Amino acid sequence: MTSSPLGEFEVVVLMAVAHLKGAGYGSTIREEIATRTSRRASRGALYITLDRLEDKDLLDSALGDPLPQRGGRPRRTYRLTTEGKKALRHSVATFVKMHAGLEPALHEP
Repeated sequence: MTSSPLGEFEVVVLMAVAHLKGAGYGSTIREEIATRTSRRASRGALYITLDRLEDKDLLDSALGDPLPQRGGRPRRTYRLTTEGKKALRHSVATFVKMHAGLEPALHEP
């Protein structure tokens, strides 16, 4: 597992990739994040984060076949690695543990 803790946006990106089940590429990952969070991620922030997560061995990517609608350029698709799944489970479990018991305090005036 990655030695450094994951940031919120890294967790969101990993979750989006997981929802897309290995078929996610830049635009669909951005759409998944926007649909589920109402948060618009810039292309730059997304690709920097995808590269960082790949450097941490939490994501793998592969180039697909060239596409005519992309001027003959292929799409890069992303999927979680085994380490990525472990890191995501760990991050979610940490948030769940930290959230436990906070509901009353979050609804106080």
